[in-house]
Amino acid sequence: MKLITAIIRPERLAEVKNALFRIGVTGLSAHGIRGHGGEPEIIEYVRGQRIVVDFTEKVALRIAVSEPFVEPTITAILTAARTGNVGDGKIFVQPLERVIRIRTGEENEAALTPLTADEVQARALQETSGKATDHPER
Repeated sequence: MKLITAIIRPERLAEVKNALFRIGVTGLSAHGIRGHGGEPEIIEYVRGQRIVVDFTEKVALRIAVSEPFVEPTITAILTAARTGNVGDGKIFVQPLERVIRIRTGEENEAALTPLTADEVQARALQETSGKATDHPER
């Protein structure tokens, strides 16, 4: 199990979410943050005063996934978030020691998803094409 944290541009959030949903990853948290990376400094003028913007708006996504979902999740984020410009963001992958679903008490992989990556991805594809009617918990 891994915790994937992705720092992305706010305007890419919808594309990243859709890419994750297409591969069957539907559990994620998004947080608005401010950060500084390799972007050049931005100069703004407020009421005639010159202001240097040290931090830019970003979105931090936190996604807990079982091993079969790690690489597909990374690939989906890379594909959907990349603009090719400085400031596209970073992805951090960390091990998860333990996960517990509060509602049921399920632990670890069972708390993340009761299905395999292939099953979830196949159902996600069926749902986007309108073939599936049930919505399994992911």
